[in-house]
Order: sequence, then structure tokens, then C-alpha cells
Amino acid sequence: MTKPRRIYSIDVFRGMTIALMILVNNPGSWSHVYAPLLHAKWHGCTLTDLVFPFFLFIVGASMRFAFVRWHHYGSKEFYIHVFWRTFSIFMAGLLLNAFPFIRQNWDWTTFRIMGVLQRIALAYGLASIIAIRFDFKQIIQIISGILLAYWALLWFGSSGNPYEVESNFVRIFDMWILGENHLWSGFGLQFDPEGLLSTFPSVGTVLLGYLAGGMIQTSKQYSDCAKRMAIFGFGLTIIGFIWGFIFPINKALWTSSYVLFTGGIALLVLSALTWIIDGKQWKKPFWIFEVFGTNSLFIFVGSGLWAKTILKIKFTLEENTISGYGYLYQTIFQPFAGDLNGSLLFALSHVLGWWFILYWLYRKKIFIKL
Repeated sequence: MTKPRRIYSIDVFRGMTIALMILVNNPGSWSHVYAPLLHAKWHGCTLTDLVFPFFLFIVGASMRFAFVRWHHYGSKEFYIHVFWRTFSIFMAGLLLNAFPFIRQNWDWTTFRIMGVLQRIALAYGLASIIAIRFDFKQIIQIISGILLAYWALLWFGSSGNPYEVESNFVRIFDMWILGENHLWSGFGLQFDPEGLLSTFPSVGTVLLGYLAGGMIQTSKQYSDCAKRMAIFGFGLTIIGFIWGFIFPINKALWTSSYVLFTGGIALLVLSALTWIIDGKQWKKPFWIFEVFGTNSLFIFVGSGLWAKTILKIKFTLEENTISGYGYLYQTIFQPFAGDLNGSLLFALSHVLGWWFILYWLYRKKIFIKL
């Protein structure tokens, strides 16, 4: 069996994405966060809104090299591998939703089914089947079909404005299939930004990454590959931006314009890293992110468990009961740097802390895979 080849620029890109994920997920106070480190309230795209599509894009790029071991043929072994990987990631997401497992008055009727890991699992599983069965030209046609079909579903299936939180077809579909009480309620009503139907276009994000991985794998010169990726990425970004005027760029709905816009930016970032790292061999400045790029799913689960744990721990501060999360922010970071910068410093401390954990695993050659 052929051993998958590793591309340093993809590892670094993954590491940068993981570092940004930890940064935006762990502010000291959600009331004090710099605007780029918050999601767009609905339509639009901030720096934070790039994290999830970047990760899915990298999943796709990595798939191209991982699938070499099957010689691009969908054998029984391949489908078994994809099934168990999809299943294990999905189950990890369910367990993360259920943590800390023991709760008073536990009510399974309101348990959230979907989530970030669940979307990664399903998008990976579906994209893997498509990638192993079709060539590049056919995959481009499939991506186009997915994005156009999704646009039609939202337009014709809505109960009002097709792109508003109350009336969009994504919400209607997920309530039909999953049940209203099993959806996220962070928008003030039951709507899941990582729901079932909106996972459909996220497959396109993974496949764009797979195409980028193929461009790198089949290229003889990294500099030429970087140029071609940059042109491709610039074109997708412009198309996604223009499409956004009639089909708004929206992460929560994972709109087709959002797929192209964020996929294009991901291609531009990867093209720059490919040119600098793989082409010019300037690797040393990026070794910090190489460490972040290892054990990526482990760090997602670990950081999520940590945040949930310190939120559950209670402390008394000035006769008020607050979480361990709030206690750390209010007693260490906020007095030192103020509200806004203290909140940012709190997040940066998490980035640094998790880097040391990953570095230790990296030095010990411990790689935890789901």
C-alpha cells in the first residue's frame, strides 16, 4: 500500500486554521471582542467566518494525498475506511454535545444532534465517495450542480424570504427531519447553522479542497502550481462575491456564494503558502503552525471539553457566583489589560497553552486520529 505523501504548505495551512479557531472560540468575554473575531450576525463574512470552510477545504486537500494508497479506486477496503472514519467523527461530535454526560433533569428530547464535527464527518464521507468515483472535470460539474441545486431549494422551498432566519428552507427541512427541539437555539429560535440540509453545499467546499490537492499533486513545479491556484482562487472569489448580491454570502446557511467566496480565498492562501514554503523552501518561519497542524481533530475536541469544563466550575467573586471561565478573565486578564484587550489576551493564552500541549505530543510522535 502506497504511503501518503505530505505537503508542508497544507500542514501549515491547517495549523494556521486551528490556531485561529482556538483564538476566536475563546475570548475572555463575548461582550468584549474585536469585530473580525466575531461571526457576521447573519449575511456577510468576517475573518472568523473563514475558519470552518478553511478546515473543510483542508480536509479535501488532504484527501487527495490520503487516497493515493487506494490508487484512486473505490475498493471495499476504501468504503469501509470512509464509513468508520465518518462514523467515529460523527460520534465524537455527539459525545461533545452530550458532555458532561451526567446532568440533573437530563432531557433527551432537546438534545442537539448536529454540530461542527458532525458536519465534518458527513461532508468528508460524501465528498470521499464522489472524489474516488469521478475525475476532475466531473467533480467540477458535480460542485456546480450541488451549488445550483441548493440555490433552487432555498428559493422555492422557503415560507417567505428565502434568506432570512425565520423562513429559510434550511430551517424548515431540519425541523422536518431532525425535529425542532433538536436544533440549536442561538439565533433566538430553533435554527441550526450546522444543520443537515446546509451540510449539502459544504460537500462542495471539501471538493474544492480536493481539486486544490490534485493541482499540487500533479504539478511538476510548485511555482507554476501556485500561479494556477491563485488564478483559480481569484476567479472563485470574484464569482462568489458577485453571486452574493442575489444569493447572499452567509455562513449559517452555507450559501453557494459563500462556498465559492471562501473557497476562493482558501485557494489564494494555499497558493501563497505553496509558493513560499514548497517552492522557495522557506519552511523555518512556519514551524510553529506545523505543530498546530498535527492532531487537529483532537485539539478541536480537547478545546471544546476544556471550555465546557471551566464553564461548569463555579467560583465566588465579590459575592457573585461566576464560572471558572469568567473568574480567570475577571481576576487575571481584565485587570491587566482592560476589557477588550484582556479578552483578546485570554484567547491568546489559550492558543499558547494548546500549542505547548500539541508540541509535547509532536515531540513524542503521538498522533491521535478519529
